[in-house]
Amino acid sequence: MPIEEMDITENDMDIDFTSCFNKCHNPLDWSEDIVPAEPNYFTAPFNRSRENIFIINNKDTFFTNAQRSRMVYEVLLRTKYEPARDKIGIDKLVSNGAYTAHFPLHDGKFTSEHSILTNGAANDRHLLYETWARPGVWYKHQPLDLIRNYFGEKVGIYFAWLGFYTGMLIPASLVGLAVFIYGIATLWENIPSEDICDKSGAGNITMCPLCDKRCYYWKLSTSCLYSRATYLFDNPSTVFFAAFMALWATVFLEFWKRKQAEIEYDWDVADYEFEEHVRPEFEAKVTRTKVNPVTKIEEPYLPFYSKGCRRFTSLLVICFMICLVLAALLGVIVYRIVIVAVFYAQPYRYIQENAKLATTATAACINLIIIMLLNKIYYQVALALTNLERPRTDTEFENSFTIKMFCFQFVNFYATIFYIAFFKGSFYEYPGSDWNYIHLAEEKYMIIQCDPAGCLIELCIQLAIVMVGKQAFNNFKEIMIPKIKNWCSARGAKKAEKQEDNIYTRWERDHDLTASPPMGLFEEYLEMVIQYGFVTIFVAAFPLAPLFALINNIIEIRLDAFKFVCEWRRPPAMKAQDIGIWFGILQGITFIAVITNAFIIAYTSDFIPKMVYRFSPNDGHQDLTGYMRWTLSKFDVNDFENSSRPDPNHDSARSPEFNNTIVTECSYRDFRNPPGIDPKYEHTLTYWYIFAARLAFVIVFEHAIFLLTWVIGYMIPDIPADVHLMMLRENYLAKEAIYTTEKDKSKEERERLKNDVHKQD
Repeated sequence: MPIEEMDITENDMDIDFTSCFNKCHNPLDWSEDIVPAEPNYFTAPFNRSRENIFIINNKDTFFTNAQRSRMVYEVLLRTKYEPARDKIGIDKLVSNGAYTAHFPLHDGKFTSEHSILTNGAANDRHLLYETWARPGVWYKHQPLDLIRNYFGEKVGIYFAWLGFYTGMLIPASLVGLAVFIYGIATLWENIPSEDICDKSGAGNITMCPLCDKRCYYWKLSTSCLYSRATYLFDNPSTVFFAAFMALWATVFLEFWKRKQAEIEYDWDVADYEFEEHVRPEFEAKVTRTKVNPVTKIEEPYLPFYSKGCRRFTSLLVICFMICLVLAALLGVIVYRIVIVAVFYAQPYRYIQENAKLATTATAACINLIIIMLLNKIYYQVALALTNLERPRTDTEFENSFTIKMFCFQFVNFYATIFYIAFFKGSFYEYPGSDWNYIHLAEEKYMIIQCDPAGCLIELCIQLAIVMVGKQAFNNFKEIMIPKIKNWCSARGAKKAEKQEDNIYTRWERDHDLTASPPMGLFEEYLEMVIQYGFVTIFVAAFPLAPLFALINNIIEIRLDAFKFVCEWRRPPAMKAQDIGIWFGILQGITFIAVITNAFIIAYTSDFIPKMVYRFSPNDGHQDLTGYMRWTLSKFDVNDFENSSRPDPNHDSARSPEFNNTIVTECSYRDFRNPPGIDPKYEHTLTYWYIFAARLAFVIVFEHAIFLLTWVIGYMIPDIPADVHLMMLRENYLAKEAIYTTEKDKSKEERERLKNDVHKQD
């Protein structure tokens, strides 16, 4: 609480360029007439015995609304309602049905008949709606101090992080958009795609069938659309953008640490985790006790062997659930293999030409539905496992639950994308090889190959559908479900109010709102962290990911604000020091992103083969003329097994491209010996050149990025200089205030003793 007004000026610290910008008018900021500026004070932990050192203008408003709410909630959580050990707390009473709910009331209605500009805000809720939750103020900065004073520090820190992350997406979005525009501008200058589309040149090459006897030979020009679409995301600027995003992620985390240090100081939460109390559920269920070596107070204690058994059980269940996700992924892969064969077997040429695109799009949609269903199941499983472990504090509970959910979500959302990026087509050898087939229900199906233009466009389609589809579904769910629930809950009460002239009280109105989730902000954080993974881990395949994330987050901030202010019951005000374990998860994602993007560029895109083709010391080329022919190998159709040989009566055999022509040789994408050279169909020396170049690129790329990120992290201090100075000044003033108070008490005590002595004399 405040002990003295801030007395540090700009003359006391080094002025940087940000000070100049802060003096300029910012149209994104609110006028102080609408959102009053928070007074700047040095603070100290409140102690009633030293009440005189604090600045108390009004005892009724000395503690904020959120602080009062937190004090009351803390008392209700720890009050016993029966002598039994586990009969404790308001949460237990609600779970037993003694009460239907518990929640702090909102301040009033969030709307007013009068304009906020002329009459001011009717209450804090109305002010938050007008300056934060109303869609029309989407471009304005969030009033973080108002959010903190109304909902508590935990909610305030989440929205501070979300706003900071959204702001950092702006440069990433602009660079990603520029990379995409570069791909469009140079699309018609891309020689490999022009060669593929040239039906009189390389496009006339006869390609080997993409499935067994159901498919026929096809011309390379059929991949024209695929090759053009692939170039939009796989062009010379892709490597630059991947490196840029790796550095962007590091800068984002480093600057967030600085912002977080500033928030911790401003909101006085730097030491919160050291003050955290034991969970009431832990106290009620754990019977063993032990003296806490820090506080020297006897507290509930869970033995190590009990912790180990409980966590081992959780680990087994988590592994089983992850295997369930991988089984679902295997089902989607089998669906791809079977359906693409069915499409190719159709007599319609249009269906045959778009078989891959249709299979990829439908498989991605099915995968998205499976992801959403498994999420619902695993949420309940993770909650039960976390309760089984019996964490000691709320922070330990949230961290344990978060780790479980994130591990599952990581596999659930990214498994299919990793498969397309690194494994699809990797097990295909050459036409006619037995390794190319899987057997299903006495039928054999050929493993799906990548298009001659590469697998990157399929990866892009999967990313776009899963990422954008997930965001659209979540936004719809977050805005529509609470509205429907609230309308159904309040309909009867409003009808009774009109007919019977009853008063629809404030607590009844709030009770009819949707209850805030039991895990609070967990789902909000998880949604954004999964999105961060899409933006960083696979950005080399989808440069527009930051732009889609930016658009989503601008909407997300206002949707979340509208939920908290208008649609949800007011959650109990909670304190928090930072974003918790989520920061460590973001660091892990950033590390994975560097490695993944290196491998996507090296192994999924055509960047390395093109570089080898152009700069090979023996037969280098000035440009990419002839590149597509260079990437193709020959196959003798006589080497097909009879069960896999293309049907000469297939409709495609009578198409204008073939016109009943007898095919003796076909091409496929790989670097293997042609039929006339022994060992037949073995990898050529060029294949190993490219393999070595890819491996070298991965090593150089990741080491260069990690070195730069280390330099950036070293150069940017975690705590801003002005915040560090104010912390030192505040600590000094707090000690001075305590010293002065104790000195005055000692003086008063001496005076009292002296007076007592005089009286005795």
